[in-house]
Amino acid sequence: MANFITRQIPNTITCCNLISGCIATYNAVLGLYETAFLFIVLGAVFDFFDGMSARLLGVSSPIGKELDSLADDVTFGVAPSAMLFTLLSDASWPSALGAAAAVLPYLAFVMAAFSALRLAKFNLDERQATSFIGLPTPANTLFWASLIVGAGERVVSCGWGAPALLALMLVSCWLLVAELPMFALKFKKWGWRGNEVKYVFVATAAVLVAALGILGVAAAIAWYIILSAAVSRTGRQ
Repeated sequence: MANFITRQIPNTITCCNLISGCIATYNAVLGLYETAFLFIVLGAVFDFFDGMSARLLGVSSPIGKELDSLADDVTFGVAPSAMLFTLLSDASWPSALGAAAAVLPYLAFVMAAFSALRLAKFNLDERQATSFIGLPTPANTLFWASLIVGAGERVVSCGWGAPALLALMLVSCWLLVAELPMFALKFKKWGWRGNEVKYVFVATAAVLVAALGILGVAAAIAWYIILSAAVSRTGRQ
């Protein structure tokens, strides 16, 4: 009985991630962006601990891996897409776009499709054991959720703000599946040597969040992408 319960712990945590993503999506459709953001963050916490618990308990399983990807696509794909869709649906679109303005907000869900593709690619790509190839879905989601909460309504109130957000969304979709190496915040040891890039990122991200508040999260993710590209060019880890 104890072994059966132990085997269910990681999947239960994963299901909590999935439920958090569903609640975040519901609140996103209602336009309650702050609440949606909180449940996305809660889902990210569950996502962190489900894999950790599986490794600690030694109960990793193929079904757990598939369930994790499903939960992640809801929390880190559908939920941010729903936030962007609702924001764009209420936006002031340029009159030059005519009737297309009523259809364009639905393009936000392209991000959910690319998130699913990113997750499937991650499951099959053996190169991503200690780092990432392409933007991780949680990072992409935190960028969009914090941007929408912190400045979304101000951006879409501008003439071409809504189209600009759509263009930025397409860039982030490309980053999800791009062959761009990105470092992971995984520490095999805590010393400075070999972890310089990670410590620099953590320190600067803390400064950005302290200075900009919720928008600092989006700024930190943008900095993460830039720093990863710079590290990739120099060949450092």
